Amino acid sequence: MTQPQPTTTPNLEEPKFGFNDYAERLNGRAAMVGFLLALAIEAVTGQGLLAWLGLL
Repeated sequence: MTQPQPTTTPNLEEPKFGFNDYAERLNGRAAMVGFLLALAIEAVTGQGLLAWLGLL
């Protein structure tokens, strides 16, 4: 007698490395914070970010 096959697919966890939703969301938020900080530096100093860093 054979065992019946399962009728549902097991709910496997998504891997926690590489391109997944959590990593993409975190990266997007970090980019938004960095952009706002660059704008704030430019507004406060009157120079662009590269000039403020001494690269221009």
